[in-house]
Amino acid sequence: MSGEPSNRPGAYISFPYDRTMLGEFRRAFPPARWSDDRRNWFIPGKTADRRFTRWMDGQLSERDPFGEAKGRDAYDFDPIGSPYLEAGDDLCLLTPFSRTIVEELRQVPWAHWDDNSRTWHVPFRSYEELRKRWPVIEAAARRNEPDARKQRRLASRGSAEELEARSRSVERRRRRYPVPAAFPPRLGRAVSTETYGVIIFIGVSQEIVPRTFSCSYPFMNNSLMEFVWASWRPATLSELVSVWPARTGPDHRSGWWLPDLEELRVSRKHARTRERRRAASSSHRAIADAGRPKAH
Repeated sequence: MSGEPSNRPGAYISFPYDRTMLGEFRRAFPPARWSDDRRNWFIPGKTADRRFTRWMDGQLSERDPFGEAKGRDAYDFDPIGSPYLEAGDDLCLLTPFSRTIVEELRQVPWAHWDDNSRTWHVPFRSYEELRKRWPVIEAAARRNEPDARKQRRLASRGSAEELEARSRSVERRRRRYPVPAAFPPRLGRAVSTETYGVIIFIGVSQEIVPRTFSCSYPFMNNSLMEFVWASWRPATLSELVSVWPARTGPDHRSGWWLPDLEELRVSRKHARTRERRRAASSSHRAIADAGRPKAH
């Protein structure tokens, strides 16, 4: 099963794999769907988090009736003192977004995301595992505070790294890419690129790419081929879903190749994110338009 709901109330949850428990979970939550992107389950509904918590408490009390009490005792004896952690019925994380934090929490048994409060929750029985991972989690949270990000931007202003990043951004907005003049990619077909991931070429010009662009496109270095500019666009989710992965290893010398399964998975994830953002933006615009007074 795969797929991730868009703009729906609900909760993302995870629990250690157990065949018996998985069967009971599916019976208790028939609408639940597995998300390949998040590597956890999505339960739809505004009360999904509370319903799952009650169900989980029942399951855990049967398997380890004292697990929650032992976790609470461990927390009381040696608590994590941090502004990013709040103790109540469970342990609630109050951190800025960080991919590092998400990856760490995915390794904590019974940790789950509440879409309504936009926070992660960890039961006390998983306290010791959370404690092991807390130094990495807290360091990532501090790095992603708005002030910390602002300081890093100010520190890098005018540096070679900033100028290079700005140059890459300008080049990406041009939506062009060097391809070998002798064998350009087929137009309209999803292909992998060294710089922009899986994209679709929509046109090939006769304009020769100067060798000075090899700093932006390293595959041009030491190549005897002549490259021309090709225009491209991002692949849509429906296009990526219909692509069959390559069965042979890629040849990176030309700068493009047929994508393998892992490259397609990453690109599909990004495409889902783009489509969700577009849908949310359209929804916000529609709400704003509905609230404006009509001209007479």
